[in-house]
Amino acid sequence: MASREVAKRGDRQLAARGGRRLAEQRVIATEAAREAVIRLRAARGPLMFVQSAGCCGGSVPMCFPAGEYLTGPGDLLLGRIVGCPFYMDTRQYETWRAAKLVLDVEPGSPEGFSLAAGDGLHFVTRTMALPSPGG
Repeated sequence: MASREVAKRGDRQLAARGGRRLAEQRVIATEAAREAVIRLRAARGPLMFVQSAGCCGGSVPMCFPAGEYLTGPGDLLLGRIVGCPFYMDTRQYETWRAAKLVLDVEPGSPEGFSLAAGDGLHFVTRTMALPSPGG
């Protein structure tokens, strides 16, 4: 559905820099992840997430202080986790579009430059299949 069609229907849209939009939230979080985000935000201030396209280590969610990672026209806002925006590259989204992302936490160190989810914890994403259009 085109953005104009969604706007005419009055559905709520989410927008990232560059005008990339989704009509519905495509990322959710477990209670453990929400609690970690709340604690981290209280300690560090506003946050943002970017789903890394990965290379050798694979695709992981990266957590940054808000604005530390510059998004652009190729980034899509999938939704917000406890008020924190969650972005993914549009090309990567095309591969994952049949799934909803679930942000969670696991024991271990964070990847790359990501903030830790807490002492000895890092953020991870899992996928949840969306229902098929006909059923």
